[in-house]
Amino acid sequence: MVEALPAPPSAVSAGGPTDSSADAPVDAPVDARLPIRLVVLDLDGTLIGEDFGIGPRTRSAVRKALGRGVEVAIATGRMPSSAMVFAGPLGLRAPLIGYQGALIRTMPKPGRKLGRILVHTPLSAAVAREVIAWARLRGLDPHLNHLERFIIRADDPMLDDYSRFTGARAVLVPDYDAIDHPVTKILAPGDEAVVAAALAEGRRAFAGRAMVTISHPRFLEFAAAGVSKGRAVRWLARRLGVPLEQTMAIGDERNDLDMIAAVGHGVAMPTAPSEVRSVARYVAPPLEDEGAAQMIEALVLAGREAPANARRLGQPRSGAA
Repeated sequence: MVEALPAPPSAVSAGGPTDSSADAPVDAPVDARLPIRLVVLDLDGTLIGEDFGIGPRTRSAVRKALGRGVEVAIATGRMPSSAMVFAGPLGLRAPLIGYQGALIRTMPKPGRKLGRILVHTPLSAAVAREVIAWARLRGLDPHLNHLERFIIRADDPMLDDYSRFTGARAVLVPDYDAIDHPVTKILAPGDEAVVAAALAEGRRAFAGRAMVTISHPRFLEFAAAGVSKGRAVRWLARRLGVPLEQTMAIGDERNDLDMIAAVGHGVAMPTAPSEVRSVARYVAPPLEDEGAAQMIEALVLAGREAPANARRLGQPRSGAA
């Protein structure tokens, strides 16, 4: 039985098509229906903190959901190979969304390191060169990702920190002046105030040519125009045959806004910026309390109590920023 939930009292068009079509307008409203059949999880700030560990309650909730036939997937700004370190031990089977949706892979078969590429939407070389120059003029220090390669200047002082974060060996280059092929993503780290100020300016400068977002208070990211976690989640839901109304997405940053707004059961972490919380149907408990696990328990695993939990936990939505 599919149970429809009433929209929050002040809900407005929040993003995402009701028919799971990736080509439908993103400002179409999405109702929430139970049971939830697909859960899409951000990684950093949602499932894992600075220790990069997934808590026991989260592991248990995800495995129970899988055991009930619910699809669970990861959508992250990381490269897929970095995210597979977390997806594999959780037993996930659904395709893995990496680089904000620019690269989607199947989970690898036993004995293989990488899954098959299902979607790859790279940024053109010409735009990438412009982004590098633009970012440097604003005090940001960009580096490149292409497929599973992490490309960085040999003299970058943050080289070791980035390698630890991604879990990948860096490809060292003297500079980025000779970018002659498309790249999957550009990450431009900097001070929080500089990154925050650069977001709106970057979106104006590269409108129609690149997607610009923030994945961490210190990370400004660029990918091909049209790339977003929201688009990727709509694609994934359609591939799996799950209505967006019966999909949950949980995230904590501006790069998660589109996917939270695109589904019936959008969940923001309490640390999310206000514009992200405003499009969410629910706000989860904190990461340190394994808030994502608590939302899965309350809305996916609670059985007959799930509708009452959804009404109790729901918040008014003021619409996408």
